[in-house]
Order: sequence, then structure tokens, then C-alpha cells
Amino acid sequence: MKIVTVFKWQKNPQDARVSNDGKVNWQGVKMSVNDDDPAVMETAATIAQGGEVIALTIGDGDNTWSAARGAAHTIVVTDATVDSDSAATAAVLSAEIKKLAAVDVVIIGDSDWDYGAVAALAGQLDMLCLAGITSVENNGDTLKVTQKSGNTAQVIEVKVPVLLAVSATHSEKNAPGLKDVIAARKKPVDKITIADLTVEHSSKAVSQGTRLPDTPPAQIIDGSDAVAACQQLMTALHTDGVL
Repeated sequence: MKIVTVFKWQKNPQDARVSNDGKVNWQGVKMSVNDDDPAVMETAATIAQGGEVIALTIGDGDNTWSAARGAAHTIVVTDATVDSDSAATAAVLSAEIKKLAAVDVVIIGDSDWDYGAVAALAGQLDMLCLAGITSVENNGDTLKVTQKSGNTAQVIEVKVPVLLAVSATHSEKNAPGLKDVIAARKKPVDKITIADLTVEHSSKAVSQGTRLPDTPPAQIIDGSDAVAACQQLMTALHTDGVL
């Protein structure tokens, strides 16, 4: 079985700097591991059964992260960046996956940092996509996939090829040790550029501007007089309709 795992394909929104006029500055912010990325590698290790696990990422960051978690080799599209068009990000990822050929399973984190990229990737790969995946079992010719939505879980048996968007149900249990990290540095890393790929999409999304959200002014209550402070607090809560 040939498995492609996608990791560090986003930037953490919390790392962005927002100025008073609402402009967003991503300078110096690298691609980050999101909460679902460890589950991606864990899922790949579970179903690989001696097959090949290839890790795919874009931009910058620590390329040994996936190698330390079992990937045989890593592919990095070094000049690909995340912009406001999720389909553009998905186009770069899908172009490399198509180039690899004969891929059985693609696994990506079902991250809330970018809801659109997963759906766009499924469309561009023309591949069945299942999201909200919490566990996967290899049954030989098929995969037994557990999908959760809200409080409901269902088990689906699917044939490959398939794209799985995995959601983490717990924090990483067995993080790689120092020996794993050192060994990962010896694994092959293929660095390519967008020019090496046949990318069939260009970004058409244009940002018209950003601004800080409107927030009501804060009311500061002097707490030196506890009784008066409580009265002011109750009055404010009634005024705002909280009580």
C-alpha cells in the first residue's frame, strides 16, 4: 500500500500579528504542525502494514517531523505558500500527489485552520473523501473507517484510492525520542518547486482588506468598596441583558 501523508501545510492563525488597522502580518511565521497532524502519522503507521509512507509538505519548517514518525521519505514544495485561496494550496498538493502515481491512500489533518483546502484537494484529486475520521483499520482489499460527526459515529468500509481527513481524538501519546529524530535526519528529503509540477490552478481570491472586529468598550469597576462594586456589577449585567 502506498500512502501519502500531508503535514505542516498551514500556518497557525494565532501566530499572525494583527495591527490596530486590521492588517495581518505573517512575516516570520512558518508552517506549523496542527493538532491533527500527529493523528495523520499515527493512522498511516496503523494501516501501512509494510507499505510505503511518503510525507508531503509545503513551504518551510522542520522536514524531519514526519520522518521521525515513520515516513520513509519526505517531499517539500519549497516555494509554495498559503494564501487566501484554499484551492491554490490544494492544487500544489494534488499536483505532487498525481506526480507520484498509484497512490492508494492520502491522509491529511481535518484541521479547522483551513476548512476549504481538504474539500478542494478531494475535488482536484477526483478521489473519494471521508472527513471526521477518528480511526482506520486495514482489512486487506478495503479499509474499515470510523467517522464521527457530533455525538454520532459510524463505521464505513471503503476501497482505495481514498482521501482521509483525520481528526485527533487525543494528544500525541508516543512522541519521537532523540534517537528517532537523529535517524530521521538521515532519511531522504526531495526538495522541489512549483515549476517542477503541473499546477492546474491559480489563485483567484483577492483580499479586499481586513479590520479588527468591533468590540464594545470595557467598563472598569473600582473594587475598593466591595458593596458598591457588587451593586455596579449587578446594574451593568442587568443593563446588558445578561440577568
